[in-house]
Amino acid sequence: MATTATTYAHVVLDEHGVPHIEGTTMKVIELVLDTLTYGWSPKEAQYQHPYLSLGQVYSALAYYWDHKDVLDADIAQRLAYVDDVQRQIPPSLLHTRLRK
Repeated sequence: MATTATTYAHVVLDEHGVPHIEGTTMKVIELVLDTLTYGWSPKEAQYQHPYLSLGQVYSALAYYWDHKDVLDADIAQRLAYVDDVQRQIPPSLLHTRLRK
């Protein structure tokens, strides 16, 4: 995967411009969603993802806060896609039985 360096240590952009934590397959927004969803501190995020250094966590979070509008729009687009896919899937037999 081709990457482009950023001015943020530990954050690189892939060929589509998506920020990743360098040396991992983790996207910055994945870490951000974890911290926002679970209310994790940077230290807790590092504990939950032991393959990341605390420096990588802080750098990824700094990148998010400095590019919040763009990344929040990306998150909203991804959630809209998931909602659209879920609406297209018919209910399972179990779901149908439970609704009765």
